Amino acid sequence: MRILLVEDDALLGDGLQRGLRQAGYEVDWLRDGRSAVAALAHEPFAAAVLDLGLPQLDGLDVLKAVRAAENRVPVLILTARDAIDDRITGLDRGADDYLVKPCDLGELAARLRALIRRSSGQASPVYECGSLVVDPAAHRVTWRGQVVDLSAREFALLQELARDAGRVLSRDQLIERLYPWGDEIESNAIEVHIHHLRRKLEPGVIITLRGVGYMLPKDPR
Repeated sequence: MRILLVEDDALLGDGLQRGLRQAGYEVDWLRDGRSAVAALAHEPFAAAVLDLGLPQLDGLDVLKAVRAAENRVPVLILTARDAIDDRITGLDRGADDYLVKPCDLGELAARLRALIRRSSGQASPVYECGSLVVDPAAHRVTWRGQVVDLSAREFALLQELARDAGRVLSRDQLIERLYPWGDEIESNAIEVHIHHLRRKLEPGVIITLRGVGYMLPKDPR
């Protein structure tokens, strides 16, 4: 899943980006508030991690602009401001969660999973589509009770399809969700990953709607 990280401290931002990538997220990193507002207006991020003390535009003003545009992207504030009043203000301005620096990367990743799950209307911590189970926390997939060995990109693609099970996702939508800025993308990358997933699961698990996109049924056979 693709996450936006907004953090102006170079050392901390680099560490957070690396840690979140190790947790299975694709991370785009920006260092100022104005760029964050523009990115959130045009890119389909699964969630955003937002510092408050940002150059050009404070994090609370970023949040205000995002919510004024009726953008429902889950936002987790990550800041050194630890006063109760700061937490209340952040949540009341539209943040979905508030975490104080320094933080444990495992906790940050878990909070993001919870935010993304709730934003999708998902109660369970795993995605269950019939005999297919996708577990984001364990980074594990089982099909008919058997663990399936997937690459990181295959897992990410299957997770996106499972998150929107029963809904068709176009090739462009999948690319936007899976690849951060700067990644070199082969023209047939999605098709190749779909082919590998079908080979490792079963050919009919992922449905192709020619000229439209791909869909994982809610109960694949």
